[in-house]
Amino acid sequence: MVPSISRELARLLGGTIEVDSASGQGSTFTLTLPAKWTDVPDAESTPPARASADAPVRAAPVEAAHPNASAATASPPAAVPEPAPAPEAFADDRHEPVPERGRVLLVVEDDETFAGVLYNLAHEMRYRCLVATTANEALELATRFLPDAILLDVRLPDDSGLSVLQFLKDDARTRHIPVHIVAGEDFSEIALHMGAIGFAVKPTTRDELQQIFQRLEEKGAKKVKRVLVVEDDARQRDSVVHLIKDDDIDIAAVATGAEALHLLRDTVYDCMIIDLKLPDMDGSELLERMTVEDICSFPPVIVYTGRNLTREEEARLNKYSRSIIIKGARSPERLLDEVTLFLHTVESKLSAERQTMLRIARNREKVFEGRKVLLVDDDVRNIFALASALEQKGLQVEIGRNGFEALSKLSEMPDIDLVLMDVMMPGMDGLEATRRIRANPKLAQLPVIAVTAKAMKDDQEQCRRAGANDYLAKPIDLDRLFSLLRVWMPSIERL
Repeated sequence: MVPSISRELARLLGGTIEVDSASGQGSTFTLTLPAKWTDVPDAESTPPARASADAPVRAAPVEAAHPNASAATASPPAAVPEPAPAPEAFADDRHEPVPERGRVLLVVEDDETFAGVLYNLAHEMRYRCLVATTANEALELATRFLPDAILLDVRLPDDSGLSVLQFLKDDARTRHIPVHIVAGEDFSEIALHMGAIGFAVKPTTRDELQQIFQRLEEKGAKKVKRVLVVEDDARQRDSVVHLIKDDDIDIAAVATGAEALHLLRDTVYDCMIIDLKLPDMDGSELLERMTVEDICSFPPVIVYTGRNLTREEEARLNKYSRSIIIKGARSPERLLDEVTLFLHTVESKLSAERQTMLRIARNREKVFEGRKVLLVDDDVRNIFALASALEQKGLQVEIGRNGFEALSKLSEMPDIDLVLMDVMMPGMDGLEATRRIRANPKLAQLPVIAVTAKAMKDDQEQCRRAGANDYLAKPIDLDRLFSLLRVWMPSIERL
């Protein structure tokens, strides 16, 4: 059987692909192409003349579909805009001598006025303060100085702050650092799922900023972390306790929802692991009761269950939980990975066995397997390069060549998990297609990542106003692409 992506690519090139297969002898694939390629016309729109002065510059051929190659869209030299000058470095404390046992705070903020407010407040709180105005500078400073805490904006000039958060949590050197988001829009749900300790929406008052600093201090000063395990099966409960126990972790393990609520009324927990099948109430009911009952605080929750969930159940649980893991043969590694994330554990201090388990958990990329991405682009060469890279990660790829086809695919396939939307396309461009997606209540929560010709402020703002969750600038860096997919892909993992 010829994969649908191969048939689609052959059709876009004006040809056909056939397979001849015999049991025990193998298969022969025959690709027939015309000597001269011409664009395949759309059924719903007539493409504009390519010779028009207003037409977008066509992409140069992409050389390779190797998983580490970039899917690049290169314009002729004359069409490339002059690069914006690099912003001047903020005059921070990076060159100051390091005080003995001094605390270091990294502020990631491109608004220098607000960065100055945070810088001065950090000094009042006796922090040595570093300031990064771009995503790249933030990652460089974080890995070089290993700060005690990070304040992070989301809208940065060169990349999304959520990508920075993802890179920080993927790197064993920086994974334990508490990160608090301070942004102009509410990305709290996705940021907390990724391991941020808190989220504040600008504009913020001085009192609110002081509370953020206080929370960061409390995280840094806390030596013993408390974990609540709610599991009715005694063997499973003991297994989870054995997996996560350590000298600096205090674990309370109970069998019922009522016991869990009793403990939550008197104790602040840093993380909570629950099964959904409890003898006195369903796990989802326990989570709902936690929102209305008088408990000390609502901890990060990891749902660890053997039940297969519907999409409706996933959506309901994601309102309260940071992660959902389906029990299976390899799920303990993933559970350990999530617990160390929310406890801000310094990975290098773990045993060699547990460090090996964490490497196994992160190498599997289970978040991608079986997920379905709609790739919307009118250039067959970009389609081929991106689709090949995505499929090698285990993703299923559907193709749309303009906004009309994208909307048609979404109406036919309700199980699309994410849309990669090129902006410049004939017929209906990506911005209009994204607006129509957001106008459909059934698609209001569907993640859409816009692919822009350049990462200029006005392009980013147009994508945001149209309803895109995030953006990628061409030429596409595949590492950044996969980082954004991890950010926005639905969080449930079946192991």
